[in-house]
Amino acid sequence: MNLSKLSTRNKGILFIIMSAFGFAMMAAFIKLSGDLPSFQKTFFRNIVAVVIAFILILKHKESFFGRRKNQKTLLLRSTFGTLGVIFNYYSIDRLVLSDANMLNKLSPFFVIIFSALFLREKIKNKQFIAVMIAFVGALFIIKPSFTFEVIPALVGTLGGICAAAAYTCVRALSGKEKPNTIVFYFSFFSSVVTFPLMMFSYKQMSTIQLTYLILAGVFASLGQFGITLAYKYAPAKEISIFDYTNILFSAIISLCLFGVLPDYLSVIGYLIIFGASFYMFLFNKKLDKEEFIKIKEIER
Repeated sequence: MNLSKLSTRNKGILFIIMSAFGFAMMAAFIKLSGDLPSFQKTFFRNIVAVVIAFILILKHKESFFGRRKNQKTLLLRSTFGTLGVIFNYYSIDRLVLSDANMLNKLSPFFVIIFSALFLREKIKNKQFIAVMIAFVGALFIIKPSFTFEVIPALVGTLGGICAAAAYTCVRALSGKEKPNTIVFYFSFFSSVVTFPLMMFSYKQMSTIQLTYLILAGVFASLGQFGITLAYKYAPAKEISIFDYTNILFSAIISLCLFGVLPDYLSVIGYLIIFGASFYMFLFNKKLDKEEFIKIKEIER
């Protein structure tokens, strides 16, 4: 595929779908790694990303920690990102994989809100409606209930909110810092913060568990680079809904690896989300056409 021929919006969509697949695979390997502390899983997930980003920064001769004026935003992105990962892993260990990922994928809904509040990005009515429809689809999958089981679900939702805050910071850093720098900064920060917590609660791992955590780190890196590039190319309000493709990937992975089939309510939720995503895609194509016409009129 020739990326140069794609509009910036479609590049954003492509990268966010790539990110969704990466994070779906990451969650599967985290679950396969078994009964290990969330801090331990978070550390190994991020230390792999540190190594990958380190190599890429050296190759492209970029900055490791970014510009001084962007430190506040980089720290906020890293703090919220770390909390989001810890909360997400907690819910993955205690919920069905697709449900845990769905809770985390509530983040696009909150990204819309945060982007409007802090980045002053205007939301078109049709875009807001599409996100609301996707949120309704999410409820069909989560099937919230007032039992003790709601605690992991609430933690998972909090993880989605933290992820949204982190992605909003990524969008704010667009054009100000290189994607490799943003990924390295977050991964390094998270590794340093979680290392003492991991050592305090460390559990001995088997070779296969370590392998699963390394693979989780590799796919997490794919997800991180994907989401960073996605928000570099397009505003959150226009592409965040495509992050819900993560749930479709998760459903397929759950079936293949864990033999778990979604119930009929979950299937309804998947169809609603897909419908909202397709509607958003058509709407974005219309925006591309209008933008192209405006440019041609200016050139005349």
